[in-house]
Amino acid sequence: MTHTDADAPDAVVDPAYPVTATSPETGLTAAEVAEREARGQVNDVPVRSSRSLTEIVRANVFTRFNAIIGVLWVITLVVAPIQDGLFGFVIIANTGIGIVQEWRAKKTLDSLAVIGEARPTVRRDGTAVEIRTSRIVLGDVLEIGSGDRVVVDGVCVEADGLEVDESLLTGEADPVVKRPGDPVMSGSFVVAGGGAFQATKVGREAYAAQLAEEASRFTLVRSELRTGISTILKYVTWMMVPTAIGLIISQLVVKENAFGDSVARTVGGIVPMVPEGLVLLTSVAFAIGVVRLGRKQCLVQELPAIEGLARVDTVCLDKTGTLTEGGMDVTGLRMLGGADEAYVRTVLAALGTSDPRPNASLQAIIDAFPADGPARDWHRTGTLPFSSARKYSGAAFREGDGSSGAWLLGAPDVLLAEDDPALAETGRLNERGLRVLLLARAARELDDPRAGDGAVPTALVVLEQRLRPDAAGTLRYFAEQGVRAKVISGDNAVSVGAVATKLGLDGEAVDARRLPAGREEMGAVLDRGTVFGRVTPQQKRDMVGALQSRGHTVAMTGDGVNDVLALKDADIGVAMGSGSEATRAVAQIVLLNNSFATLPSVVAEGRRVIGNITRVATLFLVKTVYSVLLAVLVVCSQVEYPFLPRHLTLLSTLTIGVPAFFLALAPNKERARPHFVRRVMRYAVPGGVVAGAATFVTYLLARSHYTGADALEAETSAATLTLFLVSMWVLAIIARPYTWWRVALVAAMGGAFLVVLAVPWLQDVFALRLVGTAMPWTAVAVAVVASAVLEAVWRYTDRRAGG
Repeated sequence: MTHTDADAPDAVVDPAYPVTATSPETGLTAAEVAEREARGQVNDVPVRSSRSLTEIVRANVFTRFNAIIGVLWVITLVVAPIQDGLFGFVIIANTGIGIVQEWRAKKTLDSLAVIGEARPTVRRDGTAVEIRTSRIVLGDVLEIGSGDRVVVDGVCVEADGLEVDESLLTGEADPVVKRPGDPVMSGSFVVAGGGAFQATKVGREAYAAQLAEEASRFTLVRSELRTGISTILKYVTWMMVPTAIGLIISQLVVKENAFGDSVARTVGGIVPMVPEGLVLLTSVAFAIGVVRLGRKQCLVQELPAIEGLARVDTVCLDKTGTLTEGGMDVTGLRMLGGADEAYVRTVLAALGTSDPRPNASLQAIIDAFPADGPARDWHRTGTLPFSSARKYSGAAFREGDGSSGAWLLGAPDVLLAEDDPALAETGRLNERGLRVLLLARAARELDDPRAGDGAVPTALVVLEQRLRPDAAGTLRYFAEQGVRAKVISGDNAVSVGAVATKLGLDGEAVDARRLPAGREEMGAVLDRGTVFGRVTPQQKRDMVGALQSRGHTVAMTGDGVNDVLALKDADIGVAMGSGSEATRAVAQIVLLNNSFATLPSVVAEGRRVIGNITRVATLFLVKTVYSVLLAVLVVCSQVEYPFLPRHLTLLSTLTIGVPAFFLALAPNKERARPHFVRRVMRYAVPGGVVAGAATFVTYLLARSHYTGADALEAETSAATLTLFLVSMWVLAIIARPYTWWRVALVAAMGGAFLVVLAVPWLQDVFALRLVGTAMPWTAVAVAVVASAVLEAVWRYTDRRAGG
């Protein structure tokens, strides 16, 4: 179906403040701008790169588990000693750390967003000036060209071959030709030509802003890590509620203990079921990742994009601007059909002056053939802007002698017949990695849909592209990490293949015009091939979809307007900071320094986050499992809960809280693997069951060993020793592979516990006192057996899981 302007919503002008009185040539005056600003007719939709401070505080403070722990903390402070309420102070500290770290990340994001923010050109007082998007007022005249995003609604007042893609708003892929008087919608972008439009709706009245706060801007990245943690917390809640109810009844009703002691032991059983630090550490890990990447001039527009790129197994690369630098150099001219070289140079110089926004190829021609000779007497009478779909541009001139003619400049294999001998020369040049454009005299009018048919070849323009010095190393890194690279370009396939070969990327070069249309068939070809040339913008999008349909997680890099649709559909879109405004708007990651070499840092940061959170999640959930198991065993056995809150606060701090913080931020180069929940629970459940069972065995042995008034404290101390030793072995397993600092971390936590056992006043504070020698050594023996069982179970699990 062909999309027409009739499908677009009409641009409505505020009848109280007509904007048509302003001259499109001069734009608003300073007085008119001030008047509109005073009336609030400003484009005040904020470009938000992250949550506000209020949202950060709310997200970190007002959580389901904070509410549960907060209530338990208040109860504990009322009925028990202050040391039994230490867990509440730990939660406050953790929440504060989370807020501070996310606030730091927000400031980094916001400062980088300002650097990468679009600065549209508006006409004011007869002068074209660049301003921030938020400074646009109703009635402003904005100039637009290829690659620009339309940031507010308006009416076209000038058009020079202007074509606008509205697919992000309407779903229609065909570009829409705009003429004076036609509406233009915010959220669309220019794919060819240029022009100007006058703003008729700004701020939250604009069409894109009405689409759920610019939902057209980017597709949210799915985070398996966050989704998995939410799933785990849901399961924890289901387990915790009935277990906690049973424990409360057991300790307050069945056991005839003092009320304060019963409440404290009940709270001590409930609190450790909550993996309260898991969400915090995930947020902190993401936030610190954003800050680290920000220092490398990498703008992460969505935090989970760090994780997403680490899971990517296929990266689609646009050659121009990604593997090659934006600039080119003209290295030669090849005359065809006996053409006069001096005349050809004049034609090229005139073509260079015909486009106010030249692309990289035309800029190279402008640099090589300046319009300082006969071309100054040529007058442009018509233009055909370059389009990625057409693969050529053109202009018509009235020459100095009064004659007229139209010229085309574009891809030889598109403009020439298949049997034309010039294609053989083009092929030889392409094999050397050179880019070749054909200059041809048009045989049809430029506004003819088939303007290229019958064109008379005149000369080949040979261009040399500048390879990015960091591209080869980056491609090598992806190959080492098992990420397949696919070069997708609009250029000639042979030329693109030669460039890829220079960078060490071998593989068959495929002409995309011969690709099958079906998604399954296209996906099969894409799996086999490495380099694809003559790809249209719609094909780039189809290729991303075909790869995804075969189970691949796809990243797409690009900098041109022809990459926008593919960037939006890819799992992760990566744009260059110097690229078009439209590509930066839809990408999740923007490389502000235009360095392709930054991508390995993003992948490494994502792998650090995923690998480390998987480690520490196991630590937290082992505690949850053994806490639930202990509570169930206590309820079934009708005995006192073995621990007070202070005991589990000490254990959690030394075996989980402090170590997890360091482990979550440590370097980690492990490959990101799927099924986060399954992987974590595979280790946490047996670890928690072994730790809980061993602790309860020691507790029962201690109950039969000790008698007298202080028996409960001695029993608790023995159980605490067993639980601490087993938890330390869990930590020792999680900390592998060992480095000096990991060994020091584990040793320091063990040393801290020994200090508590050795210092009398700390014994009193934490109610820990080992009595006699038989039972403490029994507790150690149980812990040793449990740790051996745990080691065996985890090694077996490792083998079944493939490491």
